[in-house]
Amino acid sequence: MSRVLGDVGERAGEEVQVERGPLGPAQFWRGQGRYVVGELLDSWVETAPWWQHAAGGASADLVAPRQVFRVEALRAGRSRMSFAGVYDLCWDAADNRWSLVRVHD
Repeated sequence: MSRVLGDVGERAGEEVQVERGPLGPAQFWRGQGRYVVGELLDSWVETAPWWQHAAGGASADLVAPRQVFRVEALRAGRSRMSFAGVYDLCWDAADNRWSLVRVHD
């Protein structure tokens, strides 16, 4: 099961600060907590569905992709024996921001 942060189909999510490593996110901050990425599980590129854009021709948003990274991360200060969560972090180049879009239970 996963929780989507924001309305289904929206490009929004919870804004987070991310420190990027050579392959993707190395750690991120959510609220007061810091999460250390243990493993990059997957990554892909998404574009918003065409029906979410205003009519009237091509839009830069229509072709503006966002990159999603599925990572396994552990809250800093907890032992590796603790449960590590799975998070989908999104880099939206058009908005120049990182967001947390899904948390997998």
